[in-house]
Amino acid sequence: MSQTRKLWLALAALLAVSFTALLWMGGEIHRQAPPMPERVVTAHGVTLYTRADIETGRTVWQSFGGQQLGSIWGHGALVAPDWSADWLHREAVAWLDLRAQRQFGQGYARLDAGTQAKLQAELKPDIRRNGYDAGTGTLTIDDERAQAMAQVAAHYESLFSNDPATDKLRETYAMKDNTVDSPEHRRQLTAFFFWTAWAAVANRPDATTSYTNNWPYEPLVGNAPTSSSFLWTVFSVLFMIAGIGLLGWHYAVYHGKDIAPTPPATDPLRGITITPSMKATAKYFWVVLALFLVQILLGATTAHFQVEGREFYGFKLAEILPYALTRSWHTQLAVLWIATAWLGTGLYIAPAISGHEPKFQRAGVNFLFVCLLLIVVGAFTGQWFAVMQKLGLANNFWFGHQGWEYVDIGRFWQAFLFVGLMLWLLLMGRALWPALVRKDEMSSIVGLLFLSTVAIGLFYAAGLMWGEHTHLSMVEYWRWWVVHLWVEGFFEVFAVAVMSFLFVKLGLVRGRTATVNVLFATVVFMAGGVLGTFHHLYFTGTTTAVVALGASFSALEVVPLAFIGMEAYETWSHSQATPWMARYRWPIMFFIAVSFWNLVGAGLFGFLINTPLALYYMQGLNLTALHGHTALFGVYGMLGIGLLLFCVRGLLPDADWNAKPLRISFWTLNIGLSMMAVFTLLPLGLLQLNAALEHGYWYARSAEFMGRPIIDVLVWMRVPGDTVFSVGALALAWFVLRLWLAPKRAPVTADVPAALIEGG
Repeated sequence: MSQTRKLWLALAALLAVSFTALLWMGGEIHRQAPPMPERVVTAHGVTLYTRADIETGRTVWQSFGGQQLGSIWGHGALVAPDWSADWLHREAVAWLDLRAQRQFGQGYARLDAGTQAKLQAELKPDIRRNGYDAGTGTLTIDDERAQAMAQVAAHYESLFSNDPATDKLRETYAMKDNTVDSPEHRRQLTAFFFWTAWAAVANRPDATTSYTNNWPYEPLVGNAPTSSSFLWTVFSVLFMIAGIGLLGWHYAVYHGKDIAPTPPATDPLRGITITPSMKATAKYFWVVLALFLVQILLGATTAHFQVEGREFYGFKLAEILPYALTRSWHTQLAVLWIATAWLGTGLYIAPAISGHEPKFQRAGVNFLFVCLLLIVVGAFTGQWFAVMQKLGLANNFWFGHQGWEYVDIGRFWQAFLFVGLMLWLLLMGRALWPALVRKDEMSSIVGLLFLSTVAIGLFYAAGLMWGEHTHLSMVEYWRWWVVHLWVEGFFEVFAVAVMSFLFVKLGLVRGRTATVNVLFATVVFMAGGVLGTFHHLYFTGTTTAVVALGASFSALEVVPLAFIGMEAYETWSHSQATPWMARYRWPIMFFIAVSFWNLVGAGLFGFLINTPLALYYMQGLNLTALHGHTALFGVYGMLGIGLLLFCVRGLLPDADWNAKPLRISFWTLNIGLSMMAVFTLLPLGLLQLNAALEHGYWYARSAEFMGRPIIDVLVWMRVPGDTVFSVGALALAWFVLRLWLAPKRAPVTADVPAALIEGG
C-alpha cells in the first residue's frame, strides 16, 4: 500500500472517529445543559420570572448586540462587564448586606474580617443550593435571596435605560442611553441575566460543582477551579510534550529525504491562460481591500470607545453608531474580508488547475459577487436597526442581530450566505472536475482541495443549527463549529492545498512530496483541531467530559506549531530557488509571516489561555483578545493577503510591481500588530489576570478596575500600533489600486533576474 493511500485512510479514520465523538458529546451537552425553569418562585409562592421572561430577555440581549456588549459566561466583548459574573457578585454582596443588617444592624462592608468570613461561610451553601424541581419545572429560591435579586434587577433596569443615576456607568461601559427600549423588556433582560448567574453558581444535582464548572471565579460564593480543571491541565501539557516528541521523531525519520527538483528556467505560471472567469475574480480582491480598510477604521473606533465611553473626540458617536454596532461590524468584517480573499482565490485557481473554463463560469462568478455584496449591505443594515432598537423583537432573529460573536448576522442573511457558499462550491466543482478525474501526481492535492471546498460550503450550515430559543449551551456548541472548525479548520486545509499546488506548479516541489506533506499536515492538524473545539466550551454549561476532551486535544493543536520554523525555512528556500521566483517575493514573505504568527499568535498566545486552569481565570480578558488578534489577522489575514497577491500577479503577469509599497505594507502590518499586542493587549491582560486572581473575575471586568488611569494609558498606547498598522493597509490598497488605474509594463521580460531583484 502506498504512503499516499495510507495517509488518506488515516485521515478518513481520524475524521470519522473525531466527528463521531464531537456529535456524541453534542448530545451529552444537550442532555446535561442547565435547566430552563418554567417559573422562578419564592418560598412563599411569589412568581418572580417565567420561562417566557427568561427567553424574551435573551432575545432582548441579542437585539442590542448580545456578545458585542459585555459577555455571558465569558464569551463576548471586553469593555462592559461579563453580565453573569457581574450579577453573581452583586447578588452575593446584596444578600450578605441583608444578612449583616438583620444580624448586626450595619452593612456588610463595615464588619470586621472575621464576621465577614462567617457570613460568607453561611451564604455559600444557600446560594449554591440548586432549588430546581425537574418534575414541575419550578426553581424555588429563598425569600431573602429574592430581596437581593430585586436590588440587582433594579440596578440593571436603571443601567439599560436613560436614568441619570447610572449615566456615568453607561459611559464607562460605552452604552448608549436607552440601550433597551422599554421597562418591560428591561425587566425581562434581568430574568435572563439572573438565569445565567444562577447556572454559574448552583450545584448540579448530586455534585459539588456548578453547571458552568464553577466559572466564574468568585470567592464570595465558593466558585473556584474544579479538581478536573487541575487534572486535565496537567494532562494537556503531557499530551503536548508527547505529541511534539512524536512529531519530532517523524521529521527526523522522513522529512527532507526527497531530493528537490531542479527548478525550470522560466516561470511556469506565466504559461497559464487567464480565462474570463479568472479575470472576473479581480473585483473580489478589490472588495477584500475595501472591507479590510473599513474593518481597521471600525476597530480604531471600537478601541477608542474604551477611553471616551460614548464619544469620539467629543462627538456623541454612540447616539448613531454605538459600541455594540462598531464591534459587531469590526469582528464580522474580519471574517468576511478574509473569507472573500480565499473564495476569490479558489475561483481564480480552479480553472488554472484544470485548464478548463466551464460554460457560464464567468456569469456565475459575477452573480456570486453581487450576492456577497447584497449580504454584507443587507446584514449590516439590519444590525443597525436592531441595535438602535428600531427593528422590534419579532424581526430581530431573522433580519437583525443574533448577538453571537462572529455569527451575529440575521438568520435570513445567514441562510443567504449558505446558499452563496453552495454556489461557490458548484463553481469550484465544475471548474475542478477535469483535474479530479485526471490521474497524475497532483490528484491527491486536487482531491484534498476539493474536499476542503466541500467542507467550507457544508460546514457553514452549522450556523443554521440553532433556533431563536435554542438552549444557550447548544448555541455555543454549534457556534464554535463555525468559528473553530469552519474558519480555523477547513479554510486552513484549503489554503495549505492551494499553496502546495502553487509550489508544485512552479516546479519547486515534487508532486508526490507535496501530496504526502499536505496529507500528513492535514492529519496532524485535524488530530487536535476537531475535538479541540471543546476548549471553547469548558464553562458553557457542559460536563467534565468536555473539559477532558477539550484540554487533551486542544493541546495537540499546538504540536505542529512547534516545528513551524521548518515550514518558514522551506517557504523561504522556495523564494530563493531560482531568480525568477523574485516575481513572487512578497506573496511568499506574507506566507512566512503566517508561519511566524502561527507560532506566536496561535501557538504561544493560544496555549497561554487554552488549558482549563488558565482559561478559568483568563476567559473574556484581554489575554483572549491578544490570542484572537494575533492569530486571526496574523495567520488568516496574512494568508489571505499572500493569496491575494499571488492571484494579482497572475491576473497582471506583465505589470511592473513597485516593491516599495509592498515592503512598507509588509513591515508596517507586522510591526503594527506586534505593537498592538505588546503595548496594550498583553500588559492589560496581565493586569486583569492579577486583578481576577486577587479579587475575583468580576473585578477584572468591573468599572472600578477598567476606569483606572493605567488602563486609559494602555488603551491610548494602541494608537501608535494602530497607526502603523493602518499605514500598511493603505500601502497595500494603494499598490493594488495603482496596478489597475495606472499600470506600467515591466521594462524587460519577467524572467530576466536583473529587473526583478528589486521589483519582486
